[in-house]
Amino acid sequence: MSGTLEPLTGIVTTDLAAVTRGRFVATTDIDATAATGVGWIQSNLSLTAFGGLSNPNIWKSSGDLRLIPDFGARFLTHATGGDIPFDMVIGDLVEIDGSPWAACPRNALRQAAAALETETGLRLKVSFEQEFYLLRPEEAPDHPLAFSALRRSGAFAPQLVAGLREAGLRPENILAELGPGQLEISIAPSAPIPAADQAVAVREIARELAHNLGQRASFAPKPYAGHSGSGVHIHFSLTDSEGHALTYDADGPAGLSPEATRFCAGILRHLPALTAFTASSPASFERLKPYSWSASYTWLADQDREATLRVCPVLAMKSAPADQLNIEFRAADATANPYLALAALIRAGLEGLRNSYELPPLASANPEELSEAERQYHGLKRLPTSLSQALAQLEADATVGEWFPRPLFDTFLAVKRTEAEIGEGFDKDDLLETYRALY
Repeated sequence: MSGTLEPLTGIVTTDLAAVTRGRFVATTDIDATAATGVGWIQSNLSLTAFGGLSNPNIWKSSGDLRLIPDFGARFLTHATGGDIPFDMVIGDLVEIDGSPWAACPRNALRQAAAALETETGLRLKVSFEQEFYLLRPEEAPDHPLAFSALRRSGAFAPQLVAGLREAGLRPENILAELGPGQLEISIAPSAPIPAADQAVAVREIARELAHNLGQRASFAPKPYAGHSGSGVHIHFSLTDSEGHALTYDADGPAGLSPEATRFCAGILRHLPALTAFTASSPASFERLKPYSWSASYTWLADQDREATLRVCPVLAMKSAPADQLNIEFRAADATANPYLALAALIRAGLEGLRNSYELPPLASANPEELSEAERQYHGLKRLPTSLSQALAQLEADATVGEWFPRPLFDTFLAVKRTEAEIGEGFDKDDLLETYRALY
């Protein structure tokens, strides 16, 4: 037997537990999968983060699908340090007759973006900014945000940037964050589907590179009780169909245009329910707490990192304000399916545009420091404090329940209820340790 290795290409989908799963084929045969893809089954969508199927599993044991590769979402790099290149193609789940499968999360995002443009003429530019911990053999912790902290990641940071660039992404910067071994990487903005695809690629390339360097990359929302949580900050801005920026208006609240104001108002109105889609694990709610540089209220603010919707600063020394202004959604993490999380935000924003929702008076102080009457005046409601609470809010919001095909919505509820029930059996430290290993 020779020692020759056959390069393999993975055709993948990301499920409701935000786990990327798929099948591999020999790279030399990948073109043959273009039309018919590879086999898949409905019940795979019912897998939980803990490995078993949800209870109930609405798909039971019958039925077949095809996972069709989208070669525009192929991520290939030789920079992860393995014996064979990292080669991953993200696909769409379709019925065996080729029609879209109602429960495909990627198609749910495609439909949401199309609905936004069809009804309003607006498009979204999106960037996922992701935090994670690089878990290395025991060593003395470095200072938060320190230059030396990133340098001591060794080959990891430069190899990650090289790998992402070779795979077709445009990393804007990478930095050491507040936690020991915590890093953050941001990718240049793009359209919704490519942005979510790239979020998946960043996670998988980072994990493989870390593994090949004898380390681990964990994207868990709260890896350690005493250290900073890791978020997925979803930056977005509105444009017209020709790409002209439509987010900025110097006379609007926090510099937001009427369109952006209504879009954000829709998100705030449905935010308690949306949290189930964006912070989708029991561990997520150890991060979403006041005074944690995270989100905990239905709050839009100008540049405040405790707000759920943060209006990012405009730089006077840069281009025109209209081309810069973007909004950062801070209540998401890597246990959320990026396609479903972004689809939910778009649907909520579209609801705000349809109904001309207006923002409440903006609060400049942390909601925790306001009286209950002041919080009511500013429309500030506490976000759910557990996955079970978030799911209850989701089920209570009839409008949100209409945004997604019923099979997708019901499977999501079943998976997340099961994860919530399992999570309740852990004490906090064990829960965080488990998610640190899973993600």
